[in-house]
Amino acid sequence: MKKHNFYAGPSIMSQFTIEETAKAVHNFADMGLSILEISHRSKQFQAVMDEAVALFKELLEIPEGYSVLFLGGGASLQFAMVPMNMLAKKAAYLDTGVWANKAIKEAKLFGDIDVVASSKDKNYTYIPKDFTVPGDVDYFHYTSNNTIYGTEIRKDPEVGVRMICDMSSDIFSRPVDIAKYDLIYGGAQKNLAPSGVTFVIVKDEALGHVDRVIPTMLDYRTHVKKGSMFNTPPVLPIYSALQTLKYYKSLGGIRAIERMDMDKAEVLYNAIDGSKMFVATVPNHEDRSIMNVCFVMKPEYKELEKDFIDFATERGMMGIKGHRDVGGFRASLYNALPMESVEALVAAMKEFEAKH
Repeated sequence: MKKHNFYAGPSIMSQFTIEETAKAVHNFADMGLSILEISHRSKQFQAVMDEAVALFKELLEIPEGYSVLFLGGGASLQFAMVPMNMLAKKAAYLDTGVWANKAIKEAKLFGDIDVVASSKDKNYTYIPKDFTVPGDVDYFHYTSNNTIYGTEIRKDPEVGVRMICDMSSDIFSRPVDIAKYDLIYGGAQKNLAPSGVTFVIVKDEALGHVDRVIPTMLDYRTHVKKGSMFNTPPVLPIYSALQTLKYYKSLGGIRAIERMDMDKAEVLYNAIDGSKMFVATVPNHEDRSIMNVCFVMKPEYKELEKDFIDFATERGMMGIKGHRDVGGFRASLYNALPMESVEALVAAMKEFEAKH
């Protein structure tokens, strides 16, 4: 039976990435050694790092004056590294979910934080609108896609100040005007690579403007200077990231990927909105994530939620159980997920609804 991978992260990767990584585990760059055991200082791995950075910049159209870093610690470490390096006095944050809230908590350790708006009052089921970002802040931080709640900001905000964004779960799913940002970061385990590596896109001249002493490993300048090689980087995930970047280029780049992602999300949301049994947890269409589609049973069918998970799992759907903060179901439609899997889920929903 074919499996359909809807896990929220770590999550589906392209077959190209999996197969090329598997080859390198057995024999990397015709060295007769595994990628698991070669030196990160070898010229063969340096070539991997160089190509990954170059493709990152090409696909996202990153302008001159920015560095692409591959670090450890996940987005969770970035919650602290960002304010440690970038917050001199005050910063503005938008609270749209658990991860945004965690970033706010860490930032408060380093300076004054203005939470300009929050959607916590409705369990983060919408994106706040019409908020004002003060002009005197060092930066405005937001989380572009909220995996737990299924909301997403798909356009670069117009706020009048420099921006920083956690794009862990929707990087490479839409064009981004990088020049508006001082820094973009994210864990790789959604749309890029296996867990274990974190990407950072940072404007070089935005660094070095805080007075505090920054530990060497937590200073972005350390990693810019050493090309992500100050210490041993996560070699295998970086190699896998390179394969994913090659795959994205073969598909036609970011705009082609965005069209495919929009098409997949439209199929699933249309099925939910047209159902007598299921209902989306995010009512406003413009706030809905195309990466993580969250939905539940309507109240009169609530007792059937576990039955549907079992029903769908028997038909090959993996990872559709919703997060405990939302309940119901969550289908993650990351870039590597084929339309075939979305159509299979929709078919299971319709079959289950017909039975009940």
